[in-house]
Amino acid sequence: MSNARKNAASSAIRTIDVIRRKRDGQEMSPAELTHLVDGYTRGEIPDYQVSAWLMAALIRGLTRAETAALTDAMLRSSEVLDLSPYAGAKVGKHSTGGVGDKTSLIVAPVAAAGGLVVPMISGRGLGHTGGTLDKLESIRGLRVDLSLVHFCEVLGACGCSMIGQTVEFAPADRKFYSLRDATGTVESPYLICASIMSKKLAEGLDALVLDVKTGSGAFMKTEKDAIFLAELMVEAGQRVGRRTVALITDMDQPLGLKIGNALEVEECLDVLHGGGPADLRELCLELAAWMFYLGGRARTIPEGKELADRMLRSGLALEKFRQMVELQGGDPAAIDNHAGLPQATATLDVPSPTSGYVSAIQCENLGTASAILGGGREKKEDSIDPAVGISLHKKLGDRVAAGETLCTLHYNSETRAARARELVESSYQFAPTPPSLPPLVHGVIGSPRR
Repeated sequence: MSNARKNAASSAIRTIDVIRRKRDGQEMSPAELTHLVDGYTRGEIPDYQVSAWLMAALIRGLTRAETAALTDAMLRSSEVLDLSPYAGAKVGKHSTGGVGDKTSLIVAPVAAAGGLVVPMISGRGLGHTGGTLDKLESIRGLRVDLSLVHFCEVLGACGCSMIGQTVEFAPADRKFYSLRDATGTVESPYLICASIMSKKLAEGLDALVLDVKTGSGAFMKTEKDAIFLAELMVEAGQRVGRRTVALITDMDQPLGLKIGNALEVEECLDVLHGGGPADLRELCLELAAWMFYLGGRARTIPEGKELADRMLRSGLALEKFRQMVELQGGDPAAIDNHAGLPQATATLDVPSPTSGYVSAIQCENLGTASAILGGGREKKEDSIDPAVGISLHKKLGDRVAAGETLCTLHYNSETRAARARELVESSYQFAPTPPSLPPLVHGVIGSPRR
């Protein structure tokens, strides 16, 4: 169908009818979804109407056909990158988001050091979860608002780059993404799938590794829901010929020991320097292993994991990260000295009220507490304070004595710290015996052959 005929067909569709049909649980046609996406992207459909449709979609759900059509409509609003001039397989990685989830800052340079090209068009924090862009901007001078030309230049120079959505790239998702956060519709698996996959399929990838979180700190609270979302996204990727796999990973407690933008950058640098928390390092090795496997750099997952570990131990991944930071205008001094990152003016220890073992953590509450401190956006218009956050001293299964510190708040506002402390104190549960600990990786969806 020509553009003129498409526009004529779209003009015959009324937005109010599109909202009513989804409100009433009816299946929408590709033309109706294209009308909604294109009209909103061009500014012809107002926020309040799309907000109503988003809420209807959250409550009523979408069919597989609707999800595919929405993804395709959002993809068609964007340029598709041509990365063919760059040697090496183009392999992406994306996480559905969690508390303390900072793996992209480690996995991208590891994969680039191992010979892959890793483009990352990333997002900002949603709800209680942090955003890759917010973390990167903790590094003084680093720009995430690069043009696509500059983005490709960085990719060509060092093999990895992380930027935000540009005017040319994924304009539909940029608008939908922001409105979902403001309207409480973030959790819809169908909307998550369309958002993630429309961006990823436009990145010019050969393969994609998805990290789908499950647990109290994830958008998908149950493993069943996480598997459903993973299946939607893997299907979307494979449908257009991209090698796609999804790992279901645990988010019943924060990943690593730090929550908050500059604090999480510190922790990533610890891993890139050869240290860091065991769970964060292990998950990064697992994700990079799958990237190497799908990208043809490893014949098996164990071989891919060994290659990833070698990139960390050799310091090659650290040098890739340093190179990316410098190419995007960032101050490399922070890479070797944490004092170069933003620091909060005050800290507050939160003690345990009892002795025993940490048996459960309300992970989402800790993410919300970090946002209250200023590390996230409680309202759409809020600015981010990169210095604030939470350092954990006790996690699931740890023995704790009464009065021992569970975590430390890093803050710049006494009022905010008081609110956050109340939430943190209610987030820990204790038992007289150690709990069974969940596996870091619950399972794999897709597992395609190369």
